[in-house]
Amino acid sequence: MTVWPPPRRLMLGLALAGMVAAGSAQALAQAQATSVCPAVPALPTLPVEAIPAPVPVPYWNQRVQELDKIISSTDLARVKLLFLGDSITQIWDPQVFQRYYGQRAALNMGVASDTTQGMLWRLGRSPLGQQLKPQLVVLMIGTNNAHNPKTEEVAFGIAQTIRLIRQRVPESKILLIGILPRGATTQDWFRTPVAKINGLIASCADQQHIFFVDPGASLLDSDGNLSERMAADRLHLSAAGYSILSAAIEPSVRALLGH
Repeated sequence: MTVWPPPRRLMLGLALAGMVAAGSAQALAQAQATSVCPAVPALPTLPVEAIPAPVPVPYWNQRVQELDKIISSTDLARVKLLFLGDSITQIWDPQVFQRYYGQRAALNMGVASDTTQGMLWRLGRSPLGQQLKPQLVVLMIGTNNAHNPKTEEVAFGIAQTIRLIRQRVPESKILLIGILPRGATTQDWFRTPVAKINGLIASCADQQHIFFVDPGASLLDSDGNLSERMAADRLHLSAAGYSILSAAIEPSVRALLGH
């Protein structure tokens, strides 16, 4: 029988312990995500969408730095309504945003090019749950992950994002907005995965802390087309598109904020 020197035994023990710990952490993450969103299936390994990571896009980093400055100069204790999302959130038409949310102590923390993994990374270093404890979080994320044909992985990333928000601000309500339609017609490649992802994340709504609204149909015509008037590039909304979106989610926002 070969007797290993203590250092080698120690290294093997540490390696095995690391594997067990990693497996336990993954199992815990799986359980937490599926407990938040029951229809999102457990996966054999954590997908990229559920692992916090900066988005390797220069503008994303610039916007994150810009938000750091905005956050540092904002009285976060006064924020009652927090918007989290990607470019569709960030570039919310200013006049529409002011009309609907200007008197509601709102803060827009949208970041263009953001993904679920990017948002997980951002939230991990944010003051959410410290100085920032909004009454309502409006969450719209996932369109920049929707190119992944494994829609359950994207849904899992969204579930992890919701789980983290719940962990940081358990008293806050979350209004999860379904991924908006993209592409001019129903034949566009993105329509199918977006519909599948929305079908999975709709299960996240427990009607106590988490609420789901899918306003996408209100942006489409009777044939299911997304017109240039709604979104010139068939993705980012125009002022008219934001007016319709804001009106569509307003009943939920008003009910959850109480005004």
